[in-house]
Amino acid sequence: MGFVFKSNLIRSAPLSYRIARWGALILIFYLLAAFITPFLSLVGFLPDPNQGLNNPIYAPPSLSHWCGTDRLGRDVCVRTLEGSGVALQVVLLAVTFAVFVGVPAGMISGYLGGAIDRMLVVIMDTLYTMPVLLLSVVLAFLLGRGILNAAAALCVVYVPQYFRVVRNQTAQVKAELFIEAARSIGAGPLWIMRKYLFRNVITSIPVLLSLNAADAVLVLGGLGFLGLGLPESVPEWGSDLNMALTALPTGIWWTAFFPGLAMFGLVIALSFIGEGLEAWISSVNYSERIRPVQN
Repeated sequence: MGFVFKSNLIRSAPLSYRIARWGALILIFYLLAAFITPFLSLVGFLPDPNQGLNNPIYAPPSLSHWCGTDRLGRDVCVRTLEGSGVALQVVLLAVTFAVFVGVPAGMISGYLGGAIDRMLVVIMDTLYTMPVLLLSVVLAFLLGRGILNAAAALCVVYVPQYFRVVRNQTAQVKAELFIEAARSIGAGPLWIMRKYLFRNVITSIPVLLSLNAADAVLVLGGLGFLGLGLPESVPEWGSDLNMALTALPTGIWWTAFFPGLAMFGLVIALSFIGEGLEAWISSVNYSERIRPVQN
């Protein structure tokens, strides 16, 4: 059975790695668009994404406007490219905040146990049981519109996931002999968590981070679609999709197609990277498990 598992892993790993490379290439394209587009708009090579008074409204894709214009005459291509930078900013802030809150909380809860563990578990389970979009909508409504506020709303949604994963792994690792040995020589809880626990419970975080980033793109689009994401002056895919709904039945497809395609591409890229990370971590863990047998 172990031989079958190993052979299946060997066959599936190259495919996962190829998928991850494609995801990385797509993500690099979004990163380049996020860095280059504002500069090109600033120097006048590209039009301002919020200015469209001199352009015809609902102009179809052409050499002048590659992705057409919306109902305000704004260039859809420029707004879509600008939206990639905004999405990456919000998602990066959200998952970073979630990791910095959820991982330490999970380690403290799993290692100390007792009343602290019960209190944190109740709080995190309550947040975890709420629908992601509903909780994000409520928090965005309370915090207001803005990049930091949207990131904070998404952060609260994903903290319980990191907490649950890290807490469960911490509860398992703290029973190992090397933890008992560290306690026997007088190491304190903070020293043990920093030196011994962290490196053993952090292995699954990259996969969860990439998958949460992909989900955060969709949730941010949902907030923008409902008018609760970012200010109107900030190009954002969800709000552009909301504006495109009224014109879509009349055959004006480009105002919805290009922002939707950009959102879909970023989600696919992050999901592909998560698939590759999961396969790589699984192969590393498997090789570590069989190394003592081979020796």
